[in-house]
Amino acid sequence: MGVAGRIVGIAAGLAAAGVGAGLGARIAQQRRALAARDETEPVRLGSLHSTPLTVITSDGVPLHVEIDEPESGTSPLTVIFAHGYALNLDCWHFQRLAYRGLFRCVFYDQRSHGRSGRSTPGNATIDQLGRDLRQIIEETAPEGPVAVIGHSMGGMTIFALAEQHPELFGDRIVAAGLIATTAGDLDLEKLLLPFMPSNVGADLLRRTVTLLARGHRTIDSLRRVSRDIALVATNDFAFGDQVPEEYVEFVDQMLQQTPFQVISEFFPNFSTLDKYAAAAALSEVPTTIICGTDDKLTAVGHSRKLHSLIAGSDLLECEGAGHLVILERHDQVNAALDQLFAAAVPLGGR
Repeated sequence: MGVAGRIVGIAAGLAAAGVGAGLGARIAQQRRALAARDETEPVRLGSLHSTPLTVITSDGVPLHVEIDEPESGTSPLTVIFAHGYALNLDCWHFQRLAYRGLFRCVFYDQRSHGRSGRSTPGNATIDQLGRDLRQIIEETAPEGPVAVIGHSMGGMTIFALAEQHPELFGDRIVAAGLIATTAGDLDLEKLLLPFMPSNVGADLLRRTVTLLARGHRTIDSLRRVSRDIALVATNDFAFGDQVPEEYVEFVDQMLQQTPFQVISEFFPNFSTLDKYAAAAALSEVPTTIICGTDDKLTAVGHSRKLHSLIAGSDLLECEGAGHLVILERHDQVNAALDQLFAAAVPLGGR
């Protein structure tokens, strides 16, 4: 869907949801102005930032947080974005571009990722990420309705929060977006593919699982030396269709900036991940599930299973797209989020 279609879509969705013509018209007007500006001023990937602030977690880890405030000064909704494994908040570039000035948007680097502080190995867990997300909500959005959007490990973070505090869903949290994610049943070998040279065989990948903790420096060296190979591997795992080279380099840069020791510390979480029971909490709010049909890390079957478990959820399958669907098919993703936010705003006004 093009820019004009998205403008009409979000305005119509807000009006149909009973938000009122005033808000819908204001959002449409802002979106047109932003679209016109973006057509003449291309924005470099990862260049969107705001004045940072720090949220200190319960175990003392400083989390890097950036908040984009609405141009109108008020927002019917605070949207919190949780990124995936080995990425950072910059991965939300196209969503940040789409919603800047429209809603109050909170972006943060997960612990040990990006500009956030390092976790102790014992707290590098999905459950701790869920506790971190609750703290982010409490400190950056102490009042008003909240939507939570998670990509990959960020979606798992939302499931952890739902497991720990189901009472938040339908109360403070009025909408959820689950993108290229799952609540369990992961293929562990596939998770290593982005971080290993593409000519490493399956047997070595399996052996690597047991060597992660003490072999991280060697792996980091291989990744640096095999730069060209790494780009090919990144393109293969992250995307389904052909994308601009800058997309591949952008993702690869985030991966390269994540030390393999951090990857190794979080890795054991995925073998035991089972948070399907938390789907009941997500059934209490509008929930949109988005995936690419050529996702090599969290295959489309994961999203279909979540859709079957989360009552009333919407499922968008982006044909031919890969794991980084938030970049590869950002127009489709944002159009689906438009409708999610339109459905959420009335709940926040109860």
